Amino acid sequence: MGTPGTEQVHSRRPGIPGVAEVLHARFTSHAYPLHTHDTWTLLLVDEGAVRYDLDHRPHATSGLVTLLPPHVPHDGRAATPEGFRKRVLYLEPDALPVAATGRAAREPELPDVRLVRAVRELHRALADPAETFEAASRAAGVLAQVGVHLARRPTTDRADAPLARRLRRLLDDHVVDGLALAAAARELGASPAHLVRTFTREVGMPPHAYLTARRVDVARRLLLRGHRPAEVAALAGFCDQSHLSRHFRRVLGTTPGRFAARS
Repeated sequence: MGTPGTEQVHSRRPGIPGVAEVLHARFTSHAYPLHTHDTWTLLLVDEGAVRYDLDHRPHATSGLVTLLPPHVPHDGRAATPEGFRKRVLYLEPDALPVAATGRAAREPELPDVRLVRAVRELHRALADPAETFEAASRAAGVLAQVGVHLARRPTTDRADAPLARRLRRLLDDHVVDGLALAAAARELGASPAHLVRTFTREVGMPPHAYLTARRVDVARRLLLRGHRPAEVAALAGFCDQSHLSRHFRRVLGTTPGRFAARS
């Protein structure tokens, strides 16, 4: 996490099956607010420690691999004044079974030193453009190891979870153009108040905050594809560039321009 001039964020698309994005970052004081991704987040903290809340539960990680599931809100902050250095693999939504989302939300830490070594070797291969085949092979191996961990964990579902999932799918379908709460309520057959209460309770953040976080996700991908920040705002559903910059900085601890320049 970082302050102006101290944050370090480098991100790119590796072109490897199953891996949507690779991000390396060094943060000291920036605190991630609650946000979501539509990808799986495979996190390795190389230096320092991170505290975060996931699905209403507090966690901390340092030195082990952590798996955060898609669409489940989480935040993050340094556990010590020295900050932390992390490497992240954002895995495609279908890289792991959707049914394992609840399992990963309850137990995101994967206490497996062999997996730590495998993830480090994958990052090493991803850093060398000449090792595309090795990177793809190692990515497949990491996904297989993570899948074994997920298969060992039981899963449960809450009564209101289906309604929250239906609203989440609606929001995902209208990330850029937006969705009126009244229209969502009519389509789902529930009152707006009940929708907001259910979604907030089940997902961990209100619908409007979820939609904003999804737009930040869209923006970062557009920036990685080479779009200029000025055009990304409209393409991602933000009112203007200042609106994009405000939310992008709040979530990622850096500006869209800086993110694009270092990626």
